[in-house]
Amino acid sequence: MLKVTGRVMPGASSFLPFTVSAANDAGNGEKEETSSVNLDELSLYTAPPPPPLWHEESEAGQLEEKVATVRKLAEPYAIWCQSAYAKIKPKVQKVVQLGNDTYVNLQYPPKDFYPRAGVIGLAGVVGLFLARGSRIKKVLYPTGLMTLGASLYYPEQAAAIAKSTGDSVYDTAVQSYAAVEKILKSQVKDKKSNENKVKLSH
Repeated sequence: MLKVTGRVMPGASSFLPFTVSAANDAGNGEKEETSSVNLDELSLYTAPPPPPLWHEESEAGQLEEKVATVRKLAEPYAIWCQSAYAKIKPKVQKVVQLGNDTYVNLQYPPKDFYPRAGVIGLAGVVGLFLARGSRIKKVLYPTGLMTLGASLYYPEQAAAIAKSTGDSVYDTAVQSYAAVEKILKSQVKDKKSNENKVKLSH
């Protein structure tokens, strides 16, 4: 039997050593040597080791397997929809912004906007009237007259559009010329190689 003796302050019981005396079971009153022991060293205060935790995963049911199969099948389509939405979103935003700007401009038009728009529209109607018979004329005449009327009222914008259009047409022509030249050179090389093969065979 263990006896704890000694006076200890109530707040410092975990920091100060205790005097522990052990007595025989026979009770002959002989005391063994005493030694100082901390509370942490007593087996009474040591925490037992935690029990091992076993986690067993439950088997997936039929519903979970079907849901997983559907998710695997739908995953490529979901990725495709996300990529398509990411590509279309900026274009839709531009169209919406253009519509808002047009609405604001029509509500608060600049000076002489409606007379100029009327003249440009009348030029298109005159072009339709002049273009009788041919479908190409019905496209070219109204477009040409409306472009001419717009360029008279908005010369700076017309010059900028003409310049950008001319640059793009020039770039396209240069690229087309380079592609045609490459094709012709490859055909000439093929003909020469065929002629050399024919000469060697004779």
